[in-house]
Amino acid sequence: MKSLYRLAVTCGVTVLFTGVAHAEDWQLAKDEQGIKVWLSEVPGSKYKAYRGVTVIDASFQRLRALQEDVAGACAWIHECESQKLLKHEGDKAWTYTRFKTPWPVTPRDSVLQVSTVQQTDGSLRRNLLAQPRYIPEEKGYVRVASVDGYWQLTPKGPDRTEVTYQVHTDPGGSVPSWLSNKFVVDAPFNTLKALRERALKP
Repeated sequence: MKSLYRLAVTCGVTVLFTGVAHAEDWQLAKDEQGIKVWLSEVPGSKYKAYRGVTVIDASFQRLRALQEDVAGACAWIHECESQKLLKHEGDKAWTYTRFKTPWPVTPRDSVLQVSTVQQTDGSLRRNLLAQPRYIPEEKGYVRVASVDGYWQLTPKGPDRTEVTYQVHTDPGGSVPSWLSNKFVVDAPFNTLKALRERALKP
């Protein structure tokens, strides 16, 4: 049970992009350091969906443990300021996360419902869905309006795991186009890079 709580809180940091299921025509936007990032237009949204994929030379258990480390997770999630668990019920959890943004953009926060699924192929999937009205808005933050995405860990051997991080979001409020275009590439790339660095430390 305690492990599930940690698992859920970690997932809360992945917020910041609705409609991943409806994304189409994925285009490779970055391929560096063993990390690939694809972007896709989403019908009806001015924000692109992103998908980051990498293979890390670490065990499935190691990566799962890192994601279950609530206190440490924020250090490797792009622009994460803090996160906490609001509620846990069965295979679902609700999390609250705060994000840093460059001046003059108002910082964002989000409430996320995280559903954890152990799949038949041995992979672990964490589905992410925004719940912006779950708690009252916080002063000094703009609540992220919508999120649809997932994390997936897929074992590729005893010490090798494929990690996929795919999200689409409406960050709410006003966001300059240069920032939103930068975020959809930086968020998956920097997050996966930092996760890999943590996983490979002794």
